[in-house]
Amino acid sequence: MVRVHIVTWSNRMRYKRLLERHFRIRHDIYVKQRKWKALARPIDIEIDAYDTQHAIYLLALDDSARIVGGSRLVPTSEPHLMSEVFPALVRGKLPSAADIFEWTRFFVVPAMRRRGKPSPVAGFILCGLLEVALRLQIRQISVVCEAFWPERLRSLGWTLTELGDVLAHPDGDIVALLIDANWQALESTRRAYGIRGSVLADERDAG
Repeated sequence: MVRVHIVTWSNRMRYKRLLERHFRIRHDIYVKQRKWKALARPIDIEIDAYDTQHAIYLLALDDSARIVGGSRLVPTSEPHLMSEVFPALVRGKLPSAADIFEWTRFFVVPAMRRRGKPSPVAGFILCGLLEVALRLQIRQISVVCEAFWPERLRSLGWTLTELGDVLAHPDGDIVALLIDANWQALESTRRAYGIRGSVLADERDAG
């Protein structure tokens, strides 16, 4: 059974080993596999300007406490990817409020992916994302993502707004979205992936 662990600045020491492993997996996926050249560093760890004390990490762990997926939330009241790197993706005012967080670094490890089919692990992470948002009273989630994501998320019952036009980018066409975090989206995502109940772990289960 996959459980999603919430890692913050306050409990990070309990997850020290897993966080380091998470950054190495991010390097394998984004630098080695996807070849995002802007992220390349001399070391095999992928950490960017938004991995700060304000970041919230969602680590999906299997029954053996191995990382099978992950994601990150950053408050839009702090510098974040959309505000600092991709403001041109947004027509008008950038989303920024205490109850709006940016979603980045969503991944499923290669061993848990299914060719041509959605990975069950993705479902746990997406449900975990919405559960965390509801728990923390995050009203909306902003994201810079590949251009196929709006259709995929709408098919799960998510309500979202495309904030501007699709931008041709060397790493793939991207678009900026603003997503409503609500119970309806969580319930429809659970149904889509056959998930019953909460996917969030008890912090006492930290590795």
